[in-house]
Amino acid sequence: MISGKGKVCGIMAYPVEHSLSPMMHNFYGEQMGLDFAYVPFKVQEDQVEAALKGAYALNVAGMNVTVPHKQRVIPYLRELDPTARAIGAVNTLVRTDGGYKGYNTDAPGLWRAMREAGMEVRGQNCLLIGAGGAAKAAAFVLGSQGAASVLVLNRNRDRAGELAEDMNRWFGREFMTAMALEDYEKVPEGPWLAVQTTSVGMNPHADQALVEDRAFYRKIRCGMEIIYTPEKTKFMSLVEEAGGRAAGGLDMLIYQGIEAFELWNPGQRVPDKIIDQVRQKMRKELEK
Repeated sequence: MISGKGKVCGIMAYPVEHSLSPMMHNFYGEQMGLDFAYVPFKVQEDQVEAALKGAYALNVAGMNVTVPHKQRVIPYLRELDPTARAIGAVNTLVRTDGGYKGYNTDAPGLWRAMREAGMEVRGQNCLLIGAGGAAKAAAFVLGSQGAASVLVLNRNRDRAGELAEDMNRWFGREFMTAMALEDYEKVPEGPWLAVQTTSVGMNPHADQALVEDRAFYRKIRCGMEIIYTPEKTKFMSLVEEAGGRAAGGLDMLIYQGIEAFELWNPGQRVPDKIIDQVRQKMRKELEK
């Protein structure tokens, strides 16, 4: 039951009907006995400013922000967390005096998923596949966790170069370089830690991978995938067939949500038992 003292949060997206976030966050609130409700907000691209003003006026405690609003909300925020500033995208808003503060929980969510999978970053040579929005969060994780080097592979080499320059500047060291995807055969022998951040291989195109050449995967020791539908992508299968270890994107989805939930509910920590339960619920939902 939600009382007059209840805390309301939600997700702002367009479209929003497909989101699993309401199920996930309401489950946490229910299981932890909190006076908490999480609802979907369908917000068109030209209504972002109005939506934020309205949410603040209605005392909405926080929101997740996803496609296509992750950059669009930034001009209307009171403050940006340093991680969100470095990545240039926001996916979580927390109510503060005078406006919302923007955070990016994709980066800590990815890092927590990698740790759970036993993937060490510090001192490792890393491949970052893709240079879009998700790649920026992954690049920040690799940089902040002390990767020795990061090679960005992307179809558009110029975009990969821009990402590398941004991260080198942010971290104050020249550790990230760019390479056109078509030159993947020139990637030096590994072992590499690879993070796959593109949408290639997502349902309904689960039979695809950005690189199909099996020789490429023999250079990869560990592969982290951000896609969660299907739970095992072709990229992951190719890594494993070549003798490496691979982890999928479902845990990243769960952990970025937990990071947001805990920002909205200071002092609360989602127990491992509840995380395991929500993982099973989401797997069932994704199988439908």
